[in-house]
Amino acid sequence: MSKLQIASSPHLKGRKTTQMIMADVLIALSPSVVASVVFFGYKSLLLVAFCTLSCVLLEYICRKIMKRNNTISDLSAAVTGVLLALTLPPDIPLHLTLVGSVAAIVVVKQMFGGLGNNFVNPALVGRIVMLVSFAGVENASGQNVGMTGFRDTVFHDAVTGATPLSPLYSGEVSYLDLLFGNIGGCIGETCKIAILLGFVYLLVRRVISPLIPVCYVGTVALFTLAVGEDPLFAILSGGLLFGAVFMATDYVTTPTNPIGMLIFAVGCGLITVLIRLYANMDEGVSYAIVLMNIMVPLLDRIPFRPTFGRKNKKGGKTV
Repeated sequence: MSKLQIASSPHLKGRKTTQMIMADVLIALSPSVVASVVFFGYKSLLLVAFCTLSCVLLEYICRKIMKRNNTISDLSAAVTGVLLALTLPPDIPLHLTLVGSVAAIVVVKQMFGGLGNNFVNPALVGRIVMLVSFAGVENASGQNVGMTGFRDTVFHDAVTGATPLSPLYSGEVSYLDLLFGNIGGCIGETCKIAILLGFVYLLVRRVISPLIPVCYVGTVALFTLAVGEDPLFAILSGGLLFGAVFMATDYVTTPTNPIGMLIFAVGCGLITVLIRLYANMDEGVSYAIVLMNIMVPLLDRIPFRPTFGRKNKKGGKTV
């Protein structure tokens, strides 16, 4: 009886398993992994491997200690590890990533019951914990290799300078550089072509809906244009596309109804722009998605469904 799970009808059983969905996400992430190796070298591949292995091992150990059935075969821990790694700078010391892995797997995921019970995106929380904890970490040569060594968004650096978007207008950063990833940044967020390839794959496989990514990016573009900045530069810079495609579409931490999804995406976009332009932070995408994750239980109540047995006012029929 302890394994019996009771939920209200109707019950729908799909053909896809959790393992199949997670495998599709890993395949969609592979172009970003390949691009990171091309632009940042072997260190990025080592970072991805280390984060993935640490997340899988941590989940295995946690499930053993908690005396629960082990779930590493569903590949969700591997996905968390890859996502976490792709949101980190290439030169960050590997041992520091263990803090992010612990925050993601142990605290956010397993302490709340495992896959399907976390209320925020585990990889994003791991990244935020590292962003706050290791902002000023330096290597032996005195170079900053912490999370602020490669800011989440070139957009943030540009608009907080003496002249908004001066790096773009001076020719230091072009649209093509932003599109192909010929810039500094977190290893999986720089090459937008690789992210878009993953997005197309997920759409073809029907793993995600285009509603949240399109509305999220569109909201950022509209609000950026409204404040007099360059919307295309805002879209192509930082971790916006990566977050919109791979983070904001997480099944567990996003609304299940279209209206809720729309509100969620618009909220993410608005918070992202506000943080990028006016907050004294290094990035806005991670915080925006996590803040809207917290709102999901309320958004899932929209639209309010009628109570069973109540009569419809128009036709007088019982619902």
